[in-house]
Amino acid sequence: MTKFSFKQFNVEQDKAAMKIGTDGVLLGAWAPIGKNTFSILDIGSGTGIIALMLAQRSDADQIDALEIDENAYEQAVENFENSPWPDRLFCYHAGLDEFMEEPEDEYDLIVSNPPFYTENYFSGDEQRDQARFTESLPFEDLVEAADLLLSENGVFAIIIPFKEEEKLIALAHDFDLFPMKITRVKGTPSTEIKRSLLAFSRNTTENFPVDELVIEMGRHEYTPQYINLTKDFYLKM
Repeated sequence: MTKFSFKQFNVEQDKAAMKIGTDGVLLGAWAPIGKNTFSILDIGSGTGIIALMLAQRSDADQIDALEIDENAYEQAVENFENSPWPDRLFCYHAGLDEFMEEPEDEYDLIVSNPPFYTENYFSGDEQRDQARFTESLPFEDLVEAADLLLSENGVFAIIIPFKEEEKLIALAHDFDLFPMKITRVKGTPSTEIKRSLLAFSRNTTENFPVDELVIEMGRHEYTPQYINLTKDFYLKM
């Protein structure tokens, strides 16, 4: 099945190396949107799923996506054009370094679901490996981009493996970006924390909220927390 149907839009994913997964949906539903979120940037957009979710959730009139892989870029453009918000969504076919060379805009929200395999493991599928490996979009580059491209009161939101959380917070601190909200994600109550959702801003916050999200109590038995977060998107929630 190449098409994934959500309540307000569809996502074709036959050309993209990375198919729609829980990580992208979590970030798209969780990323903080304030009343002054007028412009959004999705770095490493893939199918465009996160940008589409943010178009549904926000009134932002400028939602840009950045995708280096040609097939994924074409797919995102197609998904944007076929969505209810084609006039608000735009995808750039470029790498992050190229995009940062001549930044034209600042963004009130920057999101990324970056590649996360840091081990020396290669599947042999170059397109899939590029989508999955940290080397193609290092955390250092992401944080530097956030510092350069964020508006004064902007927010940078990201989903990463939990084991990378401390490293990313330290990196962000070097660029004067500070945590404002953290949610740690577990598959079930008895499993280890697998992912961290982090939001950063330029303001230091002493007592920012840190909470935990459990996805399932059992197979396809979703927790009230997870249902509440994703019910505006999933057809069967």
